[in-house]
Amino acid sequence: MDEIKNLITGGSGFLGSNLVRYLLNKGEKVICLDNYCSGNKKNIEGLLENKRLQIINHDVTKPIRIEANRIWHLACPASPISYQNNPIQTAQTNFSGTLNMLNLAKENGAKFLLASTSEVYGDPEVHPQTEKYNGSVNTIGVRACYEEGKRIAETLCADFRRTYKNDIKIMRIFNTYGPFMRFDDGRVISNFIIQTLQNKDLTIYGDGSQIRSFCYVDDLIQGMDNLMKSNFHEPINLGNPYQISIKELAILIKDIVNPQLKFNYKKLPDDDPKLRCPSVKLAKEKLNWEPKIGLKDGLLKTVEWFRSELNR
Repeated sequence: MDEIKNLITGGSGFLGSNLVRYLLNKGEKVICLDNYCSGNKKNIEGLLENKRLQIINHDVTKPIRIEANRIWHLACPASPISYQNNPIQTAQTNFSGTLNMLNLAKENGAKFLLASTSEVYGDPEVHPQTEKYNGSVNTIGVRACYEEGKRIAETLCADFRRTYKNDIKIMRIFNTYGPFMRFDDGRVISNFIIQTLQNKDLTIYGDGSQIRSFCYVDDLIQGMDNLMKSNFHEPINLGNPYQISIKELAILIKDIVNPQLKFNYKKLPDDDPKLRCPSVKLAKEKLNWEPKIGLKDGLLKTVEWFRSELNR
């Protein structure tokens, strides 16, 4: 196959649907594979007339035979609410789904990119997190189905590369936001935006001192594309290293939408990390990539998308 044919698992999700658009805009063929357990058909409904797009309803925990020369493996619920809703299915998706897609890549001689996560670092003891840090994860905690699931997915990728010499990439995604996020995914930015647009007080878990970093989705997609085209095969962080506390984020979003709103404090969830911020030194060096869109600019775009969706 000389023509680029992309297979995106989880292609109707937040990240997947943005990647579908990006690749279609480049004139490439795209197969969107999803069973819609956490994705949203509405995310790709505006693309259905595009002849370069094929949509297949399929659960990645079951094998499939299909031709592709690039496989972007994004399938898995990624927000705590979604992946804790069915933790056994989440773990199965990470192991069996990744194994099935790796076997498919081997059969096709396809490039393979795994969407791993900063969650593999758990509640980190080093800050910011570099790729050499092995993490601090509670293997029996409520988040372990996802954290440990992604860790075993990375292990499968590394073992496939050692055994079969496949062209495999592993990206560790830090918090990402932008258009096509689910309203009910429980992530902090979508929570805050929905609450402010509905004139509700903003819910802050704990005292709001937890440190996070947030990457606008367009920046992340560019990093993914750079990684897929590269010859780099070790795990690599993709995210924005700009640090902000949860309370500072709440103030920023409140000031954009409705400065009069107040805060509603609740108990911090179990195993919620206190610190989460990437070192992107390796991405700069190996991929010539770093995020370009500032947090306020990205939030303004995201708020407008949420507002338009609420008004539909």
